[in-house]
Amino acid sequence: MYMRPIETITVTVDLEEMKVIHFQDRFMIPVPKANGTDYRESEQRAPFGPQLKGITVVQPDGPSFTVDGNRVRSGPVISFASIYDTEKQKFRRVMYRGFLSEIFVPYMGLTEEWYFRVFFDIGEYGYGQCAVPLEPHRDCPANAVFMGAVVAGQDGMPIEMQNVFCIFERNAGDIMWRHTETLIQDELITKEVRPEVSLVVRMISTVDNYDYINDWEFKQIGSIKVTVGLTGLLEVRGSKYTHKDQIHKEVYGTLLAENSIGVYHDHFLSYYLDLDVDGESNSFVKSKMQTTRVTDKNSPRKSYWKVVSETAKTESDAKIKIGLEPADLLVVNPNKKTKVGNPVGYRLIPGSVASPLLTEEMTL
Repeated sequence: MYMRPIETITVTVDLEEMKVIHFQDRFMIPVPKANGTDYRESEQRAPFGPQLKGITVVQPDGPSFTVDGNRVRSGPVISFASIYDTEKQKFRRVMYRGFLSEIFVPYMGLTEEWYFRVFFDIGEYGYGQCAVPLEPHRDCPANAVFMGAVVAGQDGMPIEMQNVFCIFERNAGDIMWRHTETLIQDELITKEVRPEVSLVVRMISTVDNYDYINDWEFKQIGSIKVTVGLTGLLEVRGSKYTHKDQIHKEVYGTLLAENSIGVYHDHFLSYYLDLDVDGESNSFVKSKMQTTRVTDKNSPRKSYWKVVSETAKTESDAKIKIGLEPADLLVVNPNKKTKVGNPVGYRLIPGSVASPLLTEEMTL
């Protein structure tokens, strides 16, 4: 369907009357060949290698977490994320609510059949409605616990879905913390290693040709890591070209196979994060490292760097372009202090950062 498109045909439908009111077939473009488009595992041949031997995750004492009820809205909505303070013997709030708010996907084709292809994968399709049942041992490891959900359909009626969430503990062989004391030869304190074991909440939404793998990972050190894996199929455009040397004009993509153009496009993901770090009274702080020259004679050093922090007073002050300049982004509770007097807070650490290259006056 997505790998063998029929190009240059446009159909206009009156959705009120459910009638075709216009049909246009501009010219003929070869349909891409079927060879290599069957993605089923049973149909894979060389150069793909043999299947890996099985890997099993075993927890002989069971999981270290429990599931107590669930509420699902637009995809995975994480509510009341907290850490447990062993000294105070209570939970301390970190985040009131967090979820993936929107996915903006503009395609770069300018032809009559492609210029309008700009999608909002959540607002237009419904991220929860696009959730798919997760397959044990494939989508989630053997130690996963599965949960169902109820979402609102296009007509507003409830739809019960099975196994759309899985929760599991991940031990990927990473190290949470370690140290080797090379100057002390006492075997009791020479080396200390603590493995990284985290809690993962996963959901997969299939929006037409793309599958979004949504993970919320909760680490023992208190960090919350949000990742999205993008897989599935490209939505290609049919083309007359069969070799790169034939192309002498802009085709808005890359020739992937005979008669198949992978159209340039973006995926911009926006998250809603409502942090309540140790309470509701939070402030947004931007901290920068600033080079400072040594002007006196107290040190042979010529310069050093220091941290300069700025607290946003209004929402406009808090507007930033992530990745434009190096800075630490902090959400702090100015009314709560650590034992040494620093405000309690969390850092926001962006992963890969991108911004649109389209002009602001772009019309859809």
